Amino acid sequence: MSKIINYVKESFDELMHKVSWPTMAELQNSTIVVFVASLIIALIIFFMDMVTGVHPTLLWKGVLGYLYNMMA
Repeated sequence: MSKIINYVKESFDELMHKVSWPTMAELQNSTIVVFVASLIIALIIFFMDMVTGVHPTLLWKGVLGYLYNMMA
């Protein structure tokens, strides 16, 4: 039991005195970077889906869809 109590005390001490927590400005900047990167990746995947015609509800079959129709 004393090992568990010692572990909790050391963990608390480390979190309160040794960890450097980011400021609110740093958190906001990081959030913006993650949002922009996610948006860019989502747009890249969207355009890849449009070109290849992966999305089944669209009338556009994509380049691959037309190639497959030509071969069939």
